[in-house]
Amino acid sequence: MILTTTPQVEGYTIREYKGVVTGETIIGANFMKDIFAGIRDIVGGRSSSYEKVLRQAKDTSMQEMMERAHAMGANAIVGIDIDYETIGESNSMLMVATSGTAVVI
Repeated sequence: MILTTTPQVEGYTIREYKGVVTGETIIGANFMKDIFAGIRDIVGGRSSSYEKVLRQAKDTSMQEMMERAHAMGANAIVGIDIDYETIGESNSMLMVATSGTAVVI
C-alpha cells in the first residue's frame, strides 16, 4: 500500500476516493522508563526508551489505518496526518492518532 502525506501520488491518477481512514493507539510508559527519562532530563541526552515507545505507537496506529483502508478496497492512503498527544493522570499515556484518505490509484 502506498502511503503519503501529500494529497496525491506523483505519477498516478486517483481513480476512486474510498473515504477517511484513521488509526489510534494509546500506550502507557512504565514507571522505570519514567525514572530513567527523568535522569536523562537532568543530565541531558535523548531518552531512547521513550523514542522506542513513540515509534511503536506510531507504527501500530499506521498499521491499523492501513488495515481499514485495505478493508475498503483501497491501495493507497493520501494526505496522512499523524498527531501525538499525552493523556491520562500525570500525562502518563501517549496517544498517537493517524488519519488520511483511502484511495484507489
